[in-house]
Amino acid sequence: MSRPQPRTRTRTFDELLAEGASVPTEGWDFSWFEGRATEARPSWGYATTVAGRLGTVDGSVLDVQTGGGEVLAFALGRASRRPPLVAATEGWPPNVRKAAHTLRPHGATVVAAAEDAPLPFADASFSLVTSRHPVRPHWHEIARVLRPGGTYLAQHVGPASAFELVEYFLGPLPEESRTARDPEWERRDAEAAGLEIVDLRAERLRMEFHDIAAVVHFLRKVIWMVPGFTVEAYRPRLRELHERIGAEGPFVAHSSRHLVEARRSGRRTGGPRA
Repeated sequence: MSRPQPRTRTRTFDELLAEGASVPTEGWDFSWFEGRATEARPSWGYATTVAGRLGTVDGSVLDVQTGGGEVLAFALGRASRRPPLVAATEGWPPNVRKAAHTLRPHGATVVAAAEDAPLPFADASFSLVTSRHPVRPHWHEIARVLRPGGTYLAQHVGPASAFELVEYFLGPLPEESRTARDPEWERRDAEAAGLEIVDLRAERLRMEFHDIAAVVHFLRKVIWMVPGFTVEAYRPRLRELHERIGAEGPFVAHSSRHLVEARRSGRRTGGPRA
């Protein structure tokens, strides 16, 4: 007869809070969430799609707001061939350092650039511009640095993404907040910048948070979800959510994602550099 296994001690609210508050947040590596939280992935497989496109590009490539460089590194590692020049921008200093370390073995150069600043590159420098979850796409800048016939291929966060979680902490948000990032609005803005949308697909995807540490880490990492989030400021709501998860099971939300592919026309683009 096998010896009975000891029961795993249930971790306390304070222990889970401390863990969620201590995990480093730099980069876009979400492996820490394994077993703690899940999010369904879009059907198009963004990183794999970029890898396939990289193998067909003859000119230079730019990845905008690369985070820690993990997605670009994945794509470069699986591309059938490497483009002649690959650059990436990132604005948060800890991520700049992490991205430089991650992308150096792949021959990519990381340039520090604030997310709301003009891209620090000459007009018509790139055949392909990519981005995964930019804070805000700067369409005129994207069009400016693309060569005529060049492509912007990106995965954007869509409207009301994870709003079940956001509104749990902030309360009901105004309609304009719920409809921001609408892909059809982005189509309009891209076209106004001189880009032609050739593919636009949107999906809503199930998310599950299995403990309060995952919630804390997520809100510390994705800082625009609940602006100014701290454990101290939201401790009562965190405790209520901890107890709810314990009684009812995982907290469920839904992310919103869309794939955007846009092509620059042959004419020279105008408009503000912002």
